[in-house]
Amino acid sequence: MEGVGWKTIDRLASGVSGAYTELVRAEPGDLVAFGLKPNVAHGICARLTEAYIEQRLEAYERHGTSFLTALDSDYPALLREIAQPPWILYYRGDLKTLELPAIAMVGTRSPTVYGRKISFELARDLSANGVCVASGLARGIDSCAHRGALTGAGSTAAVLGCGPDTVYPVENASLYAEIEEKGVLVTEYPLGTQLKPGLFPQRNRIISGLSLGTVVVEAASRSGSLITADQALEQSRDVFAVPGPVTSPKSSGTLELIRQGAKMVASVEHILEEYRGLVPFGGSRREIGTRPDISASEEERKLLGLMAAVPVTFDELLMLSGMEFGHLHSVLLNLILKKKIAPLAGSSYMTL
Repeated sequence: MEGVGWKTIDRLASGVSGAYTELVRAEPGDLVAFGLKPNVAHGICARLTEAYIEQRLEAYERHGTSFLTALDSDYPALLREIAQPPWILYYRGDLKTLELPAIAMVGTRSPTVYGRKISFELARDLSANGVCVASGLARGIDSCAHRGALTGAGSTAAVLGCGPDTVYPVENASLYAEIEEKGVLVTEYPLGTQLKPGLFPQRNRIISGLSLGTVVVEAASRSGSLITADQALEQSRDVFAVPGPVTSPKSSGTLELIRQGAKMVASVEHILEEYRGLVPFGGSRREIGTRPDISASEEERKLLGLMAAVPVTFDELLMLSGMEFGHLHSVLLNLILKKKIAPLAGSSYMTL
């Protein structure tokens, strides 16, 4: 219900001692006795009826959205440990994704090519080792992390800062659909929740709460990603940071985290070695930002170096590479046949 938040539910949960079905028959005075304000108590009693509950259940079923509460046995164990675990999680996709060991990955919404490439590759390597990569489906680092994780066995969990019926940002509609198919989308906000800036920082506690640790990839000194890192510390979880150029404003936040004691990450092993016994690390060490030998020609390596883990248009490659139109098309075709890049809509390409 609109106007009913975490603290209100907490008061009700403490007051009714488990007999939650009795709330349908409660009087406003009963709820006031639990510590609710009179106007909130009257609002709940006026709306909370058997018919209202049935209508809401039908709405979620029509929308293909399921839910679980903090009372359910399959509620994520790590999330239950935080100071304010969400009372309810609405989800779309495979809930079993949340049973995997998870690592959160966050960062700036306007990353450099370096940041995009690193977040994609690091998430890809985590997923290849059976790890779920948790992030917030935002532009930039979040999106790159989700895409990288979708390539492996561990998949990804997207924690939304809006209701499950809202795709935000709208350009991530296809990514939303792919995560629903191969991973899981979760939110504590019900159907019909309007977009509000304050909801997004609130959801960050869920991203870190689902995870063993949080990796920050490119963040300015006042980045919202640092809020997630702070929440991870408050939840007694690990914080990792990817170093970047000391001259880059996009790396000032991550460099400060490293200075304050966050573990510097230069390979997926630097994360997984902290969880021996919890995560079945089976990969070989590979520094992030590098690729294995793919027996590519010099021109192919040049194009791979220009491509990040996000779509790059043909026109951009034409300008950056200096190649002739027909020759660039031929080199790109060879890379597609070698399964090193993938063609996307809008004459764009992305490394695999």
